[in-house]
Amino acid sequence: MEKMSKSHEDYLEAIVMLGGTDEVSVRSVDIAKKLEVSKASVNKAVSLLKEKGLADQPYYGDVTLTHEGYEYGRSVLERHHLLFAFLTQVLGIDDERADAEACLMEHAISDESFEKWRAYFKEHGLKAEI
Repeated sequence: MEKMSKSHEDYLEAIVMLGGTDEVSVRSVDIAKKLEVSKASVNKAVSLLKEKGLADQPYYGDVTLTHEGYEYGRSVLERHHLLFAFLTQVLGIDDERADAEACLMEHAISDESFEKWRAYFKEHGLKAEI
């Protein structure tokens, strides 16, 4: 699958964080609140996610991810958690800064580098909440 923009990855991640799956829907207002954006911004982003085959939303209904959208959102969330855990547990960076920096890094790290990061975690017995 082609890489999405940081903004659209944030929407997928937020939907997953709110409990959205390919079977459980999430309200647009909750997505807007989570991301601190307007409901109009959510509607625009969801329209693009629908075009890409990553989300479904009946007219004025709640948002459900497609299987592909859920997997993509879950992978962004996993990256965030592993990067956050590394920054806090290994480097000792405070939670607030680590959270902000993990959010930036999760979008930039390549799949290949991330797989090496995941292997590092396994190798050293480190755990991240996912």
